[in-house]
Amino acid sequence: MVKRPISDFKRKTAARLRRTNTAAEAILWRHLRRLDVKGSHFRRQVVIGPYVADFACLAQRLITEVDGSQHGEEEGLKRDEVRTRWLQSEGYRVIRFWNNDVMSKTDAVMDAIYNAIAVTPPRSPLASDPPPPGEGEAPRGESH
Repeated sequence: MVKRPISDFKRKTAARLRRTNTAAEAILWRHLRRLDVKGSHFRRQVVIGPYVADFACLAQRLITEVDGSQHGEEEGLKRDEVRTRWLQSEGYRVIRFWNNDVMSKTDAVMDAIYNAIAVTPPRSPLASDPPPPGEGEAPRGESH
């Protein structure tokens, strides 16, 4: 990962988004601030690379997005897919919730976030995928 300086534009965009959050974001923020799980300090409207994440727990490499109906349209889905792929390539896990779920099923949303932190912690940045076939251990029945 290459750290790049945060542009003034991104910093101002994040500050504006913090001032003008949606009702669903306000509800989720109230709950995230009280979430009591080791390593669960969340920040809101966080600049990460070219994006501003709704909520991020940097220690757990977890990003929580709260999406409105525009994210269900074809263009929004494509944008979100590109964004998610980039964030994942930087080692983040991304979970998304619809605005109406945050507002009407808050406990279920918080359970999912809790589970993402407490039950499935992030992989260590030093962990690697298993070696491809033919590398690492000798295949069964053969020795080196």
